[in-house]
Amino acid sequence: MLSLDSILAAQERIRGRVLVSPCAEAYGLSERTGGRVALKLENLQRTGSFKERGACNKLSLLSPEERARGVVASSAGNHAQGVAMHAQLLRISATIVMPKTTPFIKVDNTRKWGASVVLHGDSYAEAYAEAQRIRTSEGRIFVHPFDDEDVIAGQGTLGLEIVAQRPDVEVVVVCLGGGGLAAGVLTAIRAKAPRTRVIGVQTSAMPSMQRSLAAGAPLSVPPVRTLAEGIAVSTPGALTFAALYHAIDDVVTVTEEEIASAILFLIEREKTVAEGAGAVAAAALLAGKIDARGKSVVATVSGGNIDVNMLARVIERGLVSSARLLRLTVNLPDAPGGLARLAALLGDEGANILEIVHQRAFAEASWPEVSVDVVLEIRGSEHAARVRRRLATEAYRFH
Repeated sequence: MLSLDSILAAQERIRGRVLVSPCAEAYGLSERTGGRVALKLENLQRTGSFKERGACNKLSLLSPEERARGVVASSAGNHAQGVAMHAQLLRISATIVMPKTTPFIKVDNTRKWGASVVLHGDSYAEAYAEAQRIRTSEGRIFVHPFDDEDVIAGQGTLGLEIVAQRPDVEVVVVCLGGGGLAAGVLTAIRAKAPRTRVIGVQTSAMPSMQRSLAAGAPLSVPPVRTLAEGIAVSTPGALTFAALYHAIDDVVTVTEEEIASAILFLIEREKTVAEGAGAVAAAALLAGKIDARGKSVVATVSGGNIDVNMLARVIERGLVSSARLLRLTVNLPDAPGGLARLAALLGDEGANILEIVHQRAFAEASWPEVSVDVVLEIRGSEHAARVRRRLATEAYRFH
């Protein structure tokens, strides 16, 4: 049974093999939320995620006979890398089944740790089913990403570190998918700092645990694509649900736009790179889903394994949602100098033109006008409003 003793034993077992990650002051988040916020930087783990903790603890507990049989796991990426790394260090054969939609960086890094990678299905549920087939056919030991007491105990070591690093902590915010991290951290926090609130954060695209807790029993939600693929779990675990039911203080959700904005904020203001799932705790604070005013808060950055191409798209999306990019379609007279006058007006207002498309054949404008699609770099919503007012003042028609 999961207990403080099992988490303390896990802490000793993984000592020296898993980083005691920093719990760094988050000055930007503190300024925005009115709290005293720190970030638990699990993205600095060797594989870029907290998942190392549970994988290391679980694999260390396998008997010689079980190690000889090898292991199999299903994962959207971070659990895969944790299992692959510690299996290699312990000389255990590992097969990892990952959804075909898994970001390339996670697939590539898992292979670099020596694991055999099988890409199967478009969701974690399909990858899980294939891993179970391999477990049966090859006799391997299945290492569950969250619904396993040894894995949960390993994740709970993060809670012990938070209390040691921030003895005054009043609120701990963790990402929540299958519930392994939340269940482990909650157990540790309840034992060491019982007055501290623990809040889980899910993506609103797949709020399986939130709905399950509200219903009083594990429920499933349909799999969907999300920026937070690391916590895109359709059905919570039985063990994790039992640990969180009536125990976790709250579960909130964040949108895709809020996640994108948080990733951008963490890069710009906190100088740290987070993947989607790793940014949801910060996203909840930035979106006001959690009241941090006057409180000592620790938010986990649970992982930093984000594909570079995805990061570029996320940054652009974050710039849009934070009103730093503005797209307009402006109608112009189809006459010499019309485009130059528009560009000069935008320049006078301090808007930088990033893209411009001049439409004649496909213009949604009255004859003899043309449409110009412009993407502008601006400084926020007030600046956007000023640009729009200037265009209206100069009698431009736009949308």
